[in-house]
Amino acid sequence: MNKLFRIKNGAHLSSMDLGRHTGIIEWVLRLFLGSTFIFASWHKIVSPDQFATILYGYAIFPHQFINVLAIVIPFVEIVCGITLITGLLKRSGLLLINAMLVGFILLISFNLIRGHEFDCGCFSLGDTKGTWSSVWLLVRDLGMLGAGVYLFRLFNKKDSR
Repeated sequence: MNKLFRIKNGAHLSSMDLGRHTGIIEWVLRLFLGSTFIFASWHKIVSPDQFATILYGYAIFPHQFINVLAIVIPFVEIVCGITLITGLLKRSGLLLINAMLVGFILLISFNLIRGHEFDCGCFSLGDTKGTWSSVWLLVRDLGMLGAGVYLFRLFNKKDSR
């Protein structure tokens, strides 16, 4: 049975059409988030020493854990990005991506509140310091978290059918 939905102009839209549009939106968001995390991980994997320096610059992490974080975080990012794009363990990968985004948002917010300038190390190991740059990072990560939460809710709806 096909349920019909009325649109503003009086046309009818079947639930199959809604499912198709939702599927396209899901694929685009999965591709966007997955490729973003894969791209963000690459330079960190290639230059863990530079990423460790950036983590040290946050002035938050215990010094004993910085090298471990500099090695582990990029591999978690790339694996989660791959799972999201391929669909293999996509919920688990998305859950970790959302958790990382919450962590990034908290780190950026904390440094903004205390007025600490830092290089985020997100997509390059270059100089991205400055208040407006940090505000942009915060807005960008909040947008990606919104997309991640939307996808997670969508995955939950699909699994409950």
